[in-house]
Amino acid sequence: MDILLGVFSAFGLSASAGLNAYIPLLVVGVIAHYFPKVLTLSQPFDLIANPWILILLGLLVIIEMVADKVPAVNHINDIIQTVVRPVAGAIAFAASAKVVTDIHPLLALACGLLMAGGVHVVKSAAVRPAVTVTTGGMGNVPVSIAEDMLAFTASVFAILLPVVMGTVLLILLALVLWWLWRRTDKPETA
Repeated sequence: MDILLGVFSAFGLSASAGLNAYIPLLVVGVIAHYFPKVLTLSQPFDLIANPWILILLGLLVIIEMVADKVPAVNHINDIIQTVVRPVAGAIAFAASAKVVTDIHPLLALACGLLMAGGVHVVKSAAVRPAVTVTTGGMGNVPVSIAEDMLAFTASVFAILLPVVMGTVLLILLALVLWWLWRRTDKPETA
């Protein structure tokens, strides 16, 4: 059961890294630093809980949050984050306690990379362009704020309530698969 909870936690953290690369890493680091009974990180990921790394992550969270709210800069930020978010997701997945010891580290890194990368692609290639087009760019700031809040909430839930996070992720996966199935099941018109 601990392995399953660890996997739910890891997938939740890496999914939230697809929205904001540094929030889940900061949440993991803060919880591991101040509440080691709740979350204990294995080496080398225990460095995330180092106070200097926490300060750096806090600064990076602020920079990403501000950059994502400024028109035109947010597009440049998304290009940069195309590399950063999957890497952060891989680190968040692998850093999750109880997972690294039971799952091969390369598999953990790959799963986190794919999850965060997938969320980032959906966000930057589908959701954000749709918001920009339908609102003339006016909806980007509220959507960005909502994404940051969702990334924080998902990160906390992934650590403290992994069953809830796992259930939410499974429901979202089912909805995406249903949507894809419905798209491919439509008859073609001539």
